[in-house]
Amino acid sequence: MHSSADASPPTRKKNWQEIVAPYQQPKLSHSLWQVANTFIPYAIMLYLMYLSLGVSYWLTLLLSVPAGGLLTRIFILFHDCGHGSFFKSQRANNILGIICGLCVFTPYYQWRFEHAVHHATSGDLDRRGVGDIYTLTVREYLELSRWDRLKYRLYRSPVVMLGIGPWYTFLISQRFVNPISRRRERLSVYFSNLAIVVILLVMWATIGVPAYLMIQLPVAFFAGLGGIWMFYIQHQFEGTYWAEHEEWDYATAALRGSSYFKLPKVLQWFTGNIGFHHIHHLSSRIPNYALQRCMMENPEFMDVTTITLWSSIKSLRLNLWDENQRQLVSFGDLKQLSQQQRIA
Repeated sequence: MHSSADASPPTRKKNWQEIVAPYQQPKLSHSLWQVANTFIPYAIMLYLMYLSLGVSYWLTLLLSVPAGGLLTRIFILFHDCGHGSFFKSQRANNILGIICGLCVFTPYYQWRFEHAVHHATSGDLDRRGVGDIYTLTVREYLELSRWDRLKYRLYRSPVVMLGIGPWYTFLISQRFVNPISRRRERLSVYFSNLAIVVILLVMWATIGVPAYLMIQLPVAFFAGLGGIWMFYIQHQFEGTYWAEHEEWDYATAALRGSSYFKLPKVLQWFTGNIGFHHIHHLSSRIPNYALQRCMMENPEFMDVTTITLWSSIKSLRLNLWDENQRQLVSFGDLKQLSQQQRIA
C-alpha cells in the first residue's frame, strides 16, 4: 500500500491563455527576415513590371500575380504590426505598420482600431458591422424592402465582392474617415490620402501616372482579391459560430467561429500563415511565423473546422445566419425558411 505522501498530485490542466503565452514573444531575427524576403522581392517585381511595359502588357499582367501575392504578404506584416505582435517595440510596430499601410493604401491607425473591434466582436450577433463581412440574419433579411434585399444580394454576390471589392476596399473605402474614429485615426486617414497624392506626383514626374496605374492597379487587384477571400472564408463557412451577446464567448468564437484554412505551402507563405486563423483570433499577440507551431504543438487547437481551397468555394453560397438552426444558409434556402418562420 502506498502512503498518501507517495501519491503524485493531479496535473492541473492549463487554460488557453497559459498555452499560447510562450508563442507570443516576437523574435527580431524572424521579423527582420520577413521584412527582407517580402519587400525586396516586391520591389524587384515592380521594376520588372515597369520593364515589361515596353515588351507586352500581357507580360505585365502575368507578373502582377506574384507581385499581388507579395503585396498580400506586406498586408500581413501590416496586420501583425497593428496587433503589436511583429516587434517587441510598439514604436517599431507603428513605424513599419505605417510604411506597410502606404504600400497597401490603408491608413494604419484607423485600420488598427477597426480591426481591434473586429477581434473583440467576431461572432457576436449584437455587435456586427465594424471590420467584418456584414452578415444579416434570415429574419432581418425578410424584413427588408425589395430594394434593400437587392442591395444586400449585390453586396454578397461573388461578382461584386471578388470583382469590385478588391479595388473598392483598398483604393476607395479607405480614403474616408469612419464615423467612430478618434482623432489619431482620422489623422491617419488624412496622412494616408496626402501620401497617395505625393506618390502620384512623384510618378507623374518620373515614369508617368498612366504607367504607374498600369502597374499598380492589377497588383492591388490581386492583393485585394487574396485579402478579401482569406478574410471572408475564415469566418463565413459551414459550422461557424454566431451568438447573441449574452451567450457569446470569446474563446468559442475564436476556435469555432474562425477556420483553419489549409493551403498549399506556396499560398501559405504568400498569406503569411493567416490560414491558422483560429489561433490568431484566440491570441492576436502571436506573430504570424509562430501560428503554425502553436497549433501543431497543442492538439487541443487541431480539433477545428478545416477549410481547403475546394471547400472554400462552396462557402460562397452561404449568405445569411439562420437564428433558429444556428447556421449559415443560402438565399436558395429562403423559401422554406420563410414558411417555417411564418408558422412560428
